[in-house]
Amino acid sequence: MFKKVLAANRGEIAVRIIRACRELGLETVAVYSKVDRTALHVRYADEAYPIGPAPVQESYLRWERIIDVAIKAGADAVHPGYGFLAGNPAFAEACREAGLIFVGPNPQTIRLMSDKIAARSVVKAAGVAIAPGTDYSLSDEELIAAAEELGYPLLIKPAHGGGGKGMRIVESPEEMPRALAAARRESKAVFGDDVLYLEKIVEGARHIEFQILADSFGNVIHLGERECSIQRRHQKLIEEAPSRALDEELRRRMGEAAVKVARTVGYLNAGTVEFLLDKDKNFYFIETNCRLQVEHPVTEMVTGIDIVKEQLRVASGRRLRYSQDGVRLRGWAIECRIIAEDPYKGFLPSPGRITGLYEPSGPGVRVDSGVYEGFEVSLYYDSLIGKLVAWGETRGEAILRMRRALDEYRIVGIKTNIPFHQQIVNDTRFIGGQFDTKFVEHRFSMVESEREEHLEVVAIAATLFAQSSNRIPPQSVIPEDEAPGGPAMRYIATVGDKSFTIEIDGGEMTVDGQRRAVDIKRIDGVSLYSLLIESNSYEVFVEEKKGEYQILLEGELYSVRVEVKEVLGKPSGAGAVAAIAAAIASLLEEVPEARLEVVPSPERGLSSWAFWGRYRQLMRSRELRRGRR
Repeated sequence: MFKKVLAANRGEIAVRIIRACRELGLETVAVYSKVDRTALHVRYADEAYPIGPAPVQESYLRWERIIDVAIKAGADAVHPGYGFLAGNPAFAEACREAGLIFVGPNPQTIRLMSDKIAARSVVKAAGVAIAPGTDYSLSDEELIAAAEELGYPLLIKPAHGGGGKGMRIVESPEEMPRALAAARRESKAVFGDDVLYLEKIVEGARHIEFQILADSFGNVIHLGERECSIQRRHQKLIEEAPSRALDEELRRRMGEAAVKVARTVGYLNAGTVEFLLDKDKNFYFIETNCRLQVEHPVTEMVTGIDIVKEQLRVASGRRLRYSQDGVRLRGWAIECRIIAEDPYKGFLPSPGRITGLYEPSGPGVRVDSGVYEGFEVSLYYDSLIGKLVAWGETRGEAILRMRRALDEYRIVGIKTNIPFHQQIVNDTRFIGGQFDTKFVEHRFSMVESEREEHLEVVAIAATLFAQSSNRIPPQSVIPEDEAPGGPAMRYIATVGDKSFTIEIDGGEMTVDGQRRAVDIKRIDGVSLYSLLIESNSYEVFVEEKKGEYQILLEGELYSVRVEVKEVLGKPSGAGAVAAIAAAIASLLEEVPEARLEVVPSPERGLSSWAFWGRYRQLMRSRELRRGRR
């Protein structure tokens, strides 16, 4: 086997490649753009080299720079991951010409299968059914005429590329001219050409794909199917393996078709053959992805086969370690793509700095991630943060574990689609397997959180945090025997259009007139707090942002405004001491900067406060001034 591998990618997939290499005892090389200097893949690799500024056209898509780095570093092989240059036959060819092993299919196969029009023709000739559509490069006028023959609705698709880019759904003849123009523009901008074809929409279809592995000795196997029907605008969001829509006989027939496609085109290494499955269990070839897929972890979880390691072994000239009879599917796995976007605002991107991060763990849970606390999610790249995978003996157990893992996942500083996933895995139709590729767009909508309990919890958390940050007058709440006895206060905490009146007096708190026993403790080192309300336990991430408090509770991010309504009582005890100290300070006219400071007691944490007048400091300052005179 070769000794050193360059990961020609970034983010979680570059980390995934580096980890597989390390387990095989291979040295690793990372490449990075200017903004990725502190990215995890740079930190985990044995060597790392800059390749340009942030824009992908000037860094991760500049394959000549990447090949130069590989040669300079003495790498034997290049692994492209997915996206960027992974499906680029010119890059695969350039690697070969430079004496580097490309971890993937040969350039001829990539070139053939990346041309989806040509691929449809080859697959059809091999006897595998394809979705009705056009099989030649046609002009707009010819495509409009073909659409009339195919019937609406239909899909305009780019002949090259993927990921939903350049695709348009057309419902009627009137929409065709504008949709064709838009699809051509986007396809040209993203993939470098504007060749389009038409594909008839299969109503009620499910998206089923088969993972394949092939070596240079003619061995080709499949690793079972993945269901990818939960998608939005042709972008996959949730994947699972296996699929509830398949029985053993259908799985066998579809798997054999996938292997037949691979053999027909002389496939090598790992890839995916994708199908549409209609309501009557008829399946149609869509395309072949000549690369590692984003969703490969679910297949790894149910087969126990490390696909990335197999890629590396096959690329080094070794035989597959598995036969088709040796592949066994065990249990069920579900993957949720965690993306930096706001599901309540049309899935708008949410770039920014991650100020708090806690990734779930425990039995059956896997997180493939390329971020960390303090990481800057950039607009320059795909907004995928990581992939959360849950495995169970049954689909029901996998769903329950996914629910638990989503509840544990904490990401603060940016908005994510975690609430979307939480609602999906709790949807009765998803649980019952009653969905298709149009489920998210046509039969599902995000519902704003309306749990009164959560609104009260975040209002309490924000009020206590505001006190601890000295933004409003301090007052201990719990436990009562440690309360400093400052002035009783009334606050107004507003969450959206809901306001709470919160009164704090010594060791007692009331919320809208109802007494609440509250205790809050900060978890050292992070903005994470353990909050007990009437012995009910909550974990909240809290931070101040633009004059409001951002509270993350069970995956939902809330914005809370806290205002002082009024002082209800006179200060006593420690509060009186503080007032006296302030009065003394005010008498020292020579020290106009005199002020009262309130600092947390390190011995007692958030539940108690030590009040410090600056009397000694002020007196010392006064003496020094007299000495200067």
